[in-house]
Amino acid sequence: MTAPLYWQTEGKGSDLVLIHGWGMNGAVWQPIVEQLRSQYRVHTVDLSGHGHSAELGSADFNKMVQQVLAQAPEKAAWLGWSLGGLIATQAALLSPERVSQLITVASSPRFSAEKGWRGIKPVVLSLFTEQLKDDFKLTVERFMTLQAIGSPNAKQDIKQVKQAVFSRPAPNQDALATGLTILADIDLREHLSQLPMPVCRMYGRLDGLVPIKVAHDMDELIPHSVKVIFDQASHAPFISHSDEFITELHRFLAR
Repeated sequence: MTAPLYWQTEGKGSDLVLIHGWGMNGAVWQPIVEQLRSQYRVHTVDLSGHGHSAELGSADFNKMVQQVLAQAPEKAAWLGWSLGGLIATQAALLSPERVSQLITVASSPRFSAEKGWRGIKPVVLSLFTEQLKDDFKLTVERFMTLQAIGSPNAKQDIKQVKQAVFSRPAPNQDALATGLTILADIDLREHLSQLPMPVCRMYGRLDGLVPIKVAHDMDELIPHSVKVIFDQASHAPFISHSDEFITELHRFLAR
């Protein structure tokens, strides 16, 4: 039997699952959970190797998806941020009857750049992998800083993310390394046309990890999806522009 992940559930209403990104944990959602719980039953999870699930250790991409599916509500809207968007998308592909609506935030079906596709340069991902071996806490902090670059409220955004993430146990180092491998290797582009549920894609125009060109390239891969761009946001629009973010989320979920 799969060991249980750490989940936190708040509020009443239709079910909404929130999945965090690399090196983070469910606490990163808390500021918007406080605004969402009046209308939704919000479920936040600490992925394997992260936060209160740190002791579960590393899990590869498919296992992470299966772990979340095994313990998520029977049917819910799923929202994934960054790497969490990959997990939510794969869950929707594997079990479409479980995912009523799919929302990805600052995410990409392929994070690593290659010819003709914008993304994180492979050398940057390799550098983070090497740095993990020397000082994984500093590496996570550097990644947090990279996420906020471009945001007009960068210092405040970084501080808020750090306070949330470091309020829970530190992530497992092997899980962090596996997460970087997922960001480097996973490519879901050719499967996106199979998604039968309504899809909303949210982006920060100033995002350095998921370039805005990805948002436009995705128009061809999922032509019937909804695209939302926050002009002054970087990689964490739900933190830097929480009111606008929640307005757009409500609008999509009410469709």
